[in-house]
Amino acid sequence: MMVDAPEPMSPTWSLHPSGDRSLVILCTHEDPKVANGWCRALARALADDLPAGIDGVVPAMVSVALHYAPDRVLDAAPEPLRDGSSPYAILAEQVWARMAAFDLDRVPAGREITIPVCYGGDYGPDLQEVADISGLTPQEVIALHTAAPVDVLAVGFAPGHPYVGYFDARLSPGRRSSPRSDVPAGTIGLANRQSVIYPTRLPGGWNLIGRTPLVLFDPYRAEPSLLVAGDRVRFVAIDPAAFETLAAGQEGRP
Repeated sequence: MMVDAPEPMSPTWSLHPSGDRSLVILCTHEDPKVANGWCRALARALADDLPAGIDGVVPAMVSVALHYAPDRVLDAAPEPLRDGSSPYAILAEQVWARMAAFDLDRVPAGREITIPVCYGGDYGPDLQEVADISGLTPQEVIALHTAAPVDVLAVGFAPGHPYVGYFDARLSPGRRSSPRSDVPAGTIGLANRQSVIYPTRLPGGWNLIGRTPLVLFDPYRAEPSLLVAGDRVRFVAIDPAAFETLAAGQEGRP
């Protein structure tokens, strides 16, 4: 007897104030990967239909923060709501209305961006250790890391600092017990089936497996962050000579 697979559980949404200038939409789901996908899609949908007064839409792992100017929310509200209703309450009602019409299937896919990476050596000093922990060769780690596009799950910790995943389950080393105080810009970290890319020189405790010559964050660009939540990343292995050539052509290289 064949039994149909159960329908995927829909997420549960809730709204919460964070101070007097931020509204946080929280997504609850038994699988955090599913919750993250919904949040990234919702953030893109809201960015295309923003209620008045919102200055920024910031998706995180399982939430979306909407930063707003209270006075502009009130100014744009219908006259009956301006007396006695808080800016948060007005905005929450508008957000709920948009979420009621939110259709995941109608949200366009994010961009796919190629990130060249020089793996190992001085560019990725932890590659051999990651391979040993994972029971793989360094070449097998690189093959798994470049096998397929992965999602930009969130951008945070520092401007332009992306979290991407999820990789093959074999790429599951934990973070290092002793973080480094200085990780070069462009370095690719790996831990728990995810990678980060350090946009500037930063401290960090991830396993360093490679480095990209691309500039992840430049405040003078029209779009300062190279990657945003919802993008897809395809890592491509390059050799040191190609790294140096590409790095020399990067404007704003730290």
